[in-house]
Amino acid sequence: MLILQLIINQWDKSQRSPAHIKLRATIPDRYLINFPPAFYAFDQQCIIDQQGDDIQGTRLNYSLDTNGKLLIDRFQIDLDHHILTYLGNKSVVKSEVIGSLNNQWLQCHYNCRYAIYESDYYYWLYEAVTLNAIHLNQLDEHIFLTTQPTIIYEDINDLDASKKSI
Repeated sequence: MLILQLIINQWDKSQRSPAHIKLRATIPDRYLINFPPAFYAFDQQCIIDQQGDDIQGTRLNYSLDTNGKLLIDRFQIDLDHHILTYLGNKSVVKSEVIGSLNNQWLQCHYNCRYAIYESDYYYWLYEAVTLNAIHLNQLDEHIFLTTQPTIIYEDINDLDASKKSI
């Protein structure tokens, strides 16, 4: 059983102060698997647990391609071999095999920002995403809390220091 936990933290340009940065640093990077919000997907082959923010209401995208590869956010998982690949930002062709999910969990971090158009205005929406992923024979709701990740992968930019305007 594939267990995927995505933790999404979103903020706007007004929340880039040192106090806001410090507050975001206190947000956990792993949680207990609870139903709901967790749910089964793909004929109960996979558990998806989304935590955190979803300001737009449609943040999580996932699909299964014809080759048996699960695409979720910026990640691809080979369901036959349980290999996690980071695909990177769509504007940058960068894919990197992170590792095997068999009986070990991997944690990946990335961040980004994008323009949102709402109420006749554009604004920057900043986002930090953490993916915790493992493949187990049976569900252990505490797996991310009672063990440490085998690999921690990061693709992080200093968005809070960015001074660019729209």
